[in-house]
Amino acid sequence: MDIAELKASVIARVEAQRQQLRNLSLKIHSNPELGFKEVKAAAWLTQYLEKNGFSVERSICELETAFRGSYGKGKPAIALVAEYDALPKLGHACGHNLIAGGSVGAAVAAKAAIDRFGGSLQVIGTPAEELYGGKVIMVERGAFDSLDAAMMVHPGSHNAAVTPALACIALEVEFFGRAAHAAGHPEAGINALEAMLLSFAAINSLRQHIKDKARIHGIITDGGDAANIVPDHSAGNFLVRAEDDAYLDELKERALDCFVGGATATGARLEYRWGETRYAPMRNNLTLARLFRQNMQSLGRQMPLSDPDRSFGSTDMGNVSQVVPGIHPGVAIVSPGVGNHSPEFALAAASEAGIGGMLDAAKAMAMTIVDLVAIPETMTRVKREFGKKNG
Repeated sequence: MDIAELKASVIARVEAQRQQLRNLSLKIHSNPELGFKEVKAAAWLTQYLEKNGFSVERSICELETAFRGSYGKGKPAIALVAEYDALPKLGHACGHNLIAGGSVGAAVAAKAAIDRFGGSLQVIGTPAEELYGGKVIMVERGAFDSLDAAMMVHPGSHNAAVTPALACIALEVEFFGRAAHAAGHPEAGINALEAMLLSFAAINSLRQHIKDKARIHGIITDGGDAANIVPDHSAGNFLVRAEDDAYLDELKERALDCFVGGATATGARLEYRWGETRYAPMRNNLTLARLFRQNMQSLGRQMPLSDPDRSFGSTDMGNVSQVVPGIHPGVAIVSPGVGNHSPEFALAAASEAGIGGMLDAAKAMAMTIVDLVAIPETMTRVKREFGKKNG
């Protein structure tokens, strides 16, 4: 069996799973679970892998809903990454049910390539991409050690083989003032809400003078209890993002100065906490991305290498891409203008367009695995590119 025949075979193997993958992704969609609480989704995914010949380790990296499904032995060792957590109130408005279905479907189909050429496959289940950065923890605990490549495909509004993603860190801030009657004795109070509002205004001013791809945004989570009481406490959550780690470090200090200024101006006391989880920028392996693009286009789906109109966000897959050659392509399941994290996108993640995108992603990833295991030089080029960027 030559490579073209093997690729046709893995496509057929994805098609053979069509109904099972559809049911699996819709079941996850109908039972949304927040980060680190994806008990049902993790159970369904691991059961599916076991039924299809994978050995499964559950609760890896000391995380209850993380798992690893393995097939084959030796090199190259290729991982397909699954996400399956939902968003508060919005459910699967980021389409993680489709990411999970696509990754397990690709893995099951690609067994044929492993049987023919050797190597090994892993499906790594990664909880809590939203809000908590589960992959950051798993990278630190060695889940991606000894791998040669890792990939996943994210649904969205554009097809693109290369995904831009920003380094990101969270900031929690609190101001502590002194309560007083807002009309009778305002001079006795220290207004913690004013400190927050001044800081917000300073952040807005700062945003005019930062690099184009950098972002700072946040919300006020506490602004006082009653209009006639000077607020003695205010709190907010913010995200600081930048294209690279060096600029993120610089921007952190400039953002923090905005809150120090609010405290100084009002006399309120500032407390702050930087998040323990730091999202790294996505390091796209272009050799791997071009292989995926070619395979996706062979299915009839037009896919540019990158999309200049695509918006910027952050993903903990960026942390994975720092330690192993990786890609995080996007597959369109909605028209441009419908954004992730919206009710409309949640509906799309359970639509026939969503299922179609998931199946195309599974086929293209499985064919890319064929390329990697069938032609040793291909994996050598992937690793050579990664080594240069780490040099």
